[in-house]
Amino acid sequence: MPVTVTRTTITTTTTSSSGLGSPTIVGSPRALTQPLGLLRLLQLVSTCVAFSLVASVGAWTGSMGNWSMFTWCFCFSVTLIILIVELCGLQARFPLSWRNFPITFACYAALFCLSASIIYPTTYVQFLSHGRSRDHAIAATFFSCIACVAYATEVAWTRARPGEITGYMATVPGLLKVLETFVACIIFAFISDTYLYQHQPALEWCVAVYAICFILAAIAILLNLGECTNVLPIPFPSFLSGLALLSVLLYATALVLWPLYQFDEKYGGQPRRSRDVSCSRSHAYYVCGWDRRLAVAILTAINLLAYVADLVHSARLVFVKV
Repeated sequence: MPVTVTRTTITTTTTSSSGLGSPTIVGSPRALTQPLGLLRLLQLVSTCVAFSLVASVGAWTGSMGNWSMFTWCFCFSVTLIILIVELCGLQARFPLSWRNFPITFACYAALFCLSASIIYPTTYVQFLSHGRSRDHAIAATFFSCIACVAYATEVAWTRARPGEITGYMATVPGLLKVLETFVACIIFAFISDTYLYQHQPALEWCVAVYAICFILAAIAILLNLGECTNVLPIPFPSFLSGLALLSVLLYATALVLWPLYQFDEKYGGQPRRSRDVSCSRSHAYYVCGWDRRLAVAILTAINLLAYVADLVHSARLVFVKV
């Protein structure tokens, strides 16, 4: 799905190394010597070292450790696939839009590695006793941070530039879709225990909001990755604008209702963390109920801001060709 993303005049369209100004070399080992190729090698090595260090000492017990291990293995695997496709020149045979897929993955990978770099040390590493396992875990966290920076750099390099005709996922609204779905997934992880919301219809409504907005944003991403935007009964730009507006309205209700029913005593909430028995001790691999409620409230505000920015930036697209 080619997209004009700025108010500037389009003159020519050239194939470049994703905004780096040098020709893209595909189907040749020389692709690895280009700046983007070297950056992807750094991503590959850093994620490989991260999960290898953790695996060598078995330091990934519990859901948080499993999440971090999954993150590093997943990012390593997909980065390897991207490198193989570019080395062999198989972009045309790849089942997804190559105009949209690499930057979409890079954005997800940056967010995944960022979450692992925060969650792993705070919920796991700090509870390890001093020794070989702790040293390996700290080193893995360091390489996870390197991977996060490397993926974020790829996003910065390959995002849409003024005057370019590019895929929708390389634009600011496209990247915001990635952020919106990722934040929603983190929210789902925090509310995996149904006792956090089943006692109040208002809280169940909030969960429905998270699910509906996630599904709609995921559909927009999948339509672009599969280059199927023409299957919609309405123009794709109208779909995007309506999606952003609807999500802003829905998340606005969740931003009000979730904190109100979770932290206001009048509505059965717990205003103080000290009143939550599950938070009375520090537990490895576990986030207590009150902290989960607070995290969801913060993430709801973040996603609302993301949808507002999405709505604003979508209006700046001059035209979209499907």
